[in-house]
Amino acid sequence: MATTTTSDGKLLGLWASPYTTRVQLALKLKSIEYELIQENLQNKSELLLQTNPVHKKVPVFIHGDKPICESLIIIQYIDDTWTNGPSILPSDPYDRAMARFWAAYIDDKWFPLLKELGGAQGDEARASIVEKIFEGLVLLEEAFVKCSKGKALFGGDNVGYLDIALGCFLGWIKATEIMTGIKWLDETKTPGLVGWAERISSDSSIKDVLPEAQKLVELYTMSAGLEKGASN
Repeated sequence: MATTTTSDGKLLGLWASPYTTRVQLALKLKSIEYELIQENLQNKSELLLQTNPVHKKVPVFIHGDKPICESLIIIQYIDDTWTNGPSILPSDPYDRAMARFWAAYIDDKWFPLLKELGGAQGDEARASIVEKIFEGLVLLEEAFVKCSKGKALFGGDNVGYLDIALGCFLGWIKATEIMTGIKWLDETKTPGLVGWAERISSDSSIKDVLPEAQKLVELYTMSAGLEKGASN
């Protein structure tokens, strides 16, 4: 993965992490050059442990000598600090609050279900998780209709906070489609999200940052194989 070096900041991350991708999307949207430092989570660097001693996780964005942790918080910091670029968060207080609400829902409720699906034991448990994933997508479809206000993106005419918050998962959404054979975004149930995903994936500020789904499948398969080998 390409790394740029500049004094604007450093990003400690992992290429397959959607949360790292999320920060990269915000940085690209604001045209901020930065140094990307790939972490090995099996052997975490001293820099990561020093800059995120609480969670010891990526991403961490270091601006000057100030580390900022947690992807959604980093995005808000970027938006507040680099005010000369396009705004990421909505300017209207209510719209901003709703964007934060749905971003929290995606992180706390919806995406964990995709991860849970990989470890589901038995058809009944798997079917229950699949149903919950689809129920969540219907809610996100309703959120898209309200937040987009009839326009192309969650942010309206331009890529915004929720476009980044959900768009960073598109690689993993496509990867799980490949691995499970389930089409998550359906024209009949979530037509708005289907169109949104197509537009966001072709956006110049998004497509070059998203990891390839096939590479994510290969990583997941390799990781699952290693775990299986370790348990025998």
